[in-house]
Amino acid sequence: MPRFEPFAGVRYDQDRVALDDVIAPPYDVIGPDQLAALAARSPYNVVHVDLPQAEDGLDPYTAAGRRFDSWLAEGILRTDPEPAFYAYRMGYSGPGGHRRQIVGVLGALEVVAPGEGDVLPHEETQHKVRDDRLRILEACRADLSPVWGLSTAEGLTELATGAAGPPVARYTDEEGVHHRLWRLTQPALVDAVAATVGSAPVVIADGHHRYATALAYRDAHRAGGGRGDADLLLALVCELADGQAGVRPIHRLVSGLPDGFDLAAALEPFFAVTPAGSTPPAELPDRMEHEGTLALLRGSGPALLLTPRTGDGGTGEVPPDAALLDQALATLPPHRLDFDHSLESVAAKVASGQAQAAMLLRPVDVVQIANTARAGQRMPTKTTFFHPKPRTGMVFRRRRD
Repeated sequence: MPRFEPFAGVRYDQDRVALDDVIAPPYDVIGPDQLAALAARSPYNVVHVDLPQAEDGLDPYTAAGRRFDSWLAEGILRTDPEPAFYAYRMGYSGPGGHRRQIVGVLGALEVVAPGEGDVLPHEETQHKVRDDRLRILEACRADLSPVWGLSTAEGLTELATGAAGPPVARYTDEEGVHHRLWRLTQPALVDAVAATVGSAPVVIADGHHRYATALAYRDAHRAGGGRGDADLLLALVCELADGQAGVRPIHRLVSGLPDGFDLAAALEPFFAVTPAGSTPPAELPDRMEHEGTLALLRGSGPALLLTPRTGDGGTGEVPPDAALLDQALATLPPHRLDFDHSLESVAAKVASGQAQAAMLLRPVDVVQIANTARAGQRMPTKTTFFHPKPRTGMVFRRRRD
């Protein structure tokens, strides 16, 4: 069963900096404009180490490591006096404006290779991203942001809500999500959290590239004869229960197909293609969910609905949208494929001609994610978009060599 251990967190000294100036979204959802705005907000904003630039003749990764070390030396970052778990809560408005809360615990989770243990990824990763994250990890010797795991054990939510007193850190992001952090140091509570998470498998929901990076770091550390804690990484673990994770789809954008190519006809072997009528893009997700379809947006003409075909005459289980769509896209002429979780952004790109077409997917629920992971299978990369996301900079975990 998974090891889950307390750690001495590294946190911003709030007497030196305001959290509003230094906290940032995870690296993989920050666009160029937002990156520039965050970097300008403070020289201590976490993007300066999480998405670094070359400076003073140093490559970006070396510059990131030097900057992170300097923040520690200057006291901008301080290490908590004793190991702890950290209760983390995200309060936000769900569908219909109803207030919801995600509750979990930040700790050091065991890193295991596939088949080694009960930490189970569900999604494929890309080599280029893994290499970038590994160089950041090696330079800073710290976990900057957590992976997000879902525990199949019961009781973790109750333990996480047992934190007493005011939070040690609070921050409200640009979407109005309230992020709050508490230290859990009571021995009985620490033991109970470790035992609960360690009693059942943990499914990696979000942060697969960070997890794959941590595994590569562990293997390199072992090969070099290193000791320390290279087999652990920073993770937010939540109970696998209703309301503890919001999953959105990641849509596909296609460009670069030959002029006049009939994309709808090319998708016919995999989907039954029917007109969506006058349904505007903003209303397509509800119709897709109700009718069990995907949707195709084109630069001209109405949207089309794509009803998945099964491979055995309709008696088998239909694979997740992303997996079936990957099969279909593999049959197309050479093209460019981009990903975007924002329906508004996707529709605008197709309407402006920035993309030739877009395929809208339905969200995958957490039960499908857990079942995929337990079966030892992986969904295609960029299948799930978890929301809201834990913010980078609430707490870091320093690696011990």
